[in-house]
Amino acid sequence: MKVLLLDLQPDQYPLEGYRKKQLLSWVFEHAAPDFDSMTNLPLKLRSELQEAYELSPFTKVDTFASTDGSVKYLFTLRDGRQMEAVFMPYEDRKTICVSTMVGCPAKCAFCATGALGFGRNLTPGEIIGQILYAARDQGIPPKEIRNLVFMGMGEPLLNYENTMNAARIMLSPEALNMSQRRVTLSTVGLAKGIRKLATEDIELKLAISLHAPDEETRQKIIPTGQANSIPEIMDAARDYQAKTGRRITMEYAMLKGVNDHLWQADLLADLLRGMVSHVNLIPMNPWDGSGFEESSEAQIQAFYDRLEDRGIPVSVRRSRGRDAGAACGQLALQKPSLRSSV
Repeated sequence: MKVLLLDLQPDQYPLEGYRKKQLLSWVFEHAAPDFDSMTNLPLKLRSELQEAYELSPFTKVDTFASTDGSVKYLFTLRDGRQMEAVFMPYEDRKTICVSTMVGCPAKCAFCATGALGFGRNLTPGEIIGQILYAARDQGIPPKEIRNLVFMGMGEPLLNYENTMNAARIMLSPEALNMSQRRVTLSTVGLAKGIRKLATEDIELKLAISLHAPDEETRQKIIPTGQANSIPEIMDAARDYQAKTGRRITMEYAMLKGVNDHLWQADLLADLLRGMVSHVNLIPMNPWDGSGFEESSEAQIQAFYDRLEDRGIPVSVRRSRGRDAGAACGQLALQKPSLRSSV
């Protein structure tokens, strides 16, 4: 069985010396689609690599473009399973949102991905492959994608080792050479995983999907809340901050009549007292069958104002790609208009 080359750390790549550097350059600087494209490698060497390694983890890719410039990629993996990633261009940066799983076991009630259930974990190469394919499709070098968020399908802390190995490839100077300050890991709030993350030799930015400051509401919308209470999550977050010195982002999907009451804003402010944190209010993105509505603009503003009055740094994050099913909480293998490639 062939080895997926992208599963390997740079120091594990085959070849030595300048040939190894050439191979790494083709993979991470040029996003080469196949070994035949590596024209400065001898033909015999390319043939040997082809026999031993797979370069792409995908057999098919469907592409969905949004009117705001974002692009959703629906990847078909070699075992036939599917998952998605989203490329988001901004004036001053290029960002990609990658998946760490096929589906998601967290089953957040307001998230379309959670409704799919869990398929399997992605390997490091299947995570890295999302970045390389998007760069090639956009006609840019992979290293131009400087911002990355583990906010696609899946709970990264439940695919811990593969996610960390993928992050090491992203950060390696021999590979994508990303900055730790530009890679964000989003978790639904697994206290044990947060504590483990604090011990790593790499310091990713941490975002916690809190979504409610009271146990009753949180357990209704996030089933994993029964195993990870709010006090446990907050204790782990404070320990993480004490060890890393990093600001923590709290993500908060605004659900009409569910978690957008001003008393909940006050309770959230109480939870964050003394922490270096930032709250991202995220208007809920609609999907068929969700059973939820996004909060009104007036209520979002009132919630924002209450947090700000309490001294909590806060912003409203407007999701991109809603018309392509690419916004936060919408990734569910849906196919609006598309184009396919491999």
